[in-house]
This record gives sequence, structure tokens and C-alpha cells, in this order.
Amino acid sequence: MSDHVYKLIEVAGSSTDGYDDAVKKAVTKAAASLDHLDWFEVTEMRGHIRDGQIAHYQVVVKIGFRLD
Repeated sequence: MSDHVYKLIEVAGSSTDGYDDAVKKAVTKAAASLDHLDWFEVTEMRGHIRDGQIAHYQVVVKIGFRLD
């Protein structure tokens, strides 16, 4: 196995459907402009409440991508 060096970015994703969807949106958006994404870590989870119901889910995600 080769040694790798990674760059970390932090992005926030949101969704009205749930935390899983918020993570998927964050990773998908990052993958649209970056190559070699290898892993992610959810560091924060929060949401917005409206009229006693969950209106939005939000996550902060660290994403690691390999440097060439």
C-alpha cells in the first residue's frame, strides 16, 4: 500500500429529508469540484425547528482527498 497525503476541507450540507441526505448532498457537491475524495467524517449535527417540527437537518462534514 502506498503512502498518501490528504487535504481536508469542511463543508456544511442541509436537507429537509434527514441527516443522511444532508451528508450525501455535502459529499456530492464537494465531489463535483474536487478529485480523489477518500473519506468523510461528520463533526456536527444540528437542525431547524419550525412550528414544533423539524424543518431542516444540517451537518458539518470534514472530507479528506488525496493530493497527487
